[in-house]
Amino acid sequence: MKLDKTDRTLLSLLQKDSTISLNELADKVNLTTTPCWKRLKRLEDEGVISKRVALLNPEKLGLLFTAFVLVKTSDHSHEWYSRFADTVSDFPEVMEFYRMAGEYDYMMKVQVEDMKRFDEFYKKLVNSIDGISNVTSTFAMESLKYTTALPI
Repeated sequence: MKLDKTDRTLLSLLQKDSTISLNELADKVNLTTTPCWKRLKRLEDEGVISKRVALLNPEKLGLLFTAFVLVKTSDHSHEWYSRFADTVSDFPEVMEFYRMAGEYDYMMKVQVEDMKRFDEFYKKLVNSIDGISNVTSTFAMESLKYTTALPI
């Protein structure tokens, strides 16, 4: 999909504040509301805008512990991959989950209250599916940058 300057401006504005009114959005991109709405609808229909959500502050919710978990497996079958991906995707503590190239096969970002809750998550993970050969975890001491805004 080819995005023009107006599309990119709309997307940038929405990434900063998805609650911005259609009137204000249209003003900022020098359109009337109907063409602005049509552009937004097209961007949604084409999957460029996939969701509009509220971003919550983990500290205010007591979720102060961020872990990055790296997993190795000796089973690279499609069946194992599907079972593992489905299982891990159902864990609410897992905020992000990736299949990796390199030394480790999978990486996930886990957000929990504290080390005790992380240990509970870890036990749940390693007992949930056979075939995990190695799990390594690192813990964030401080968040230096966090954004959901893509560089468009």
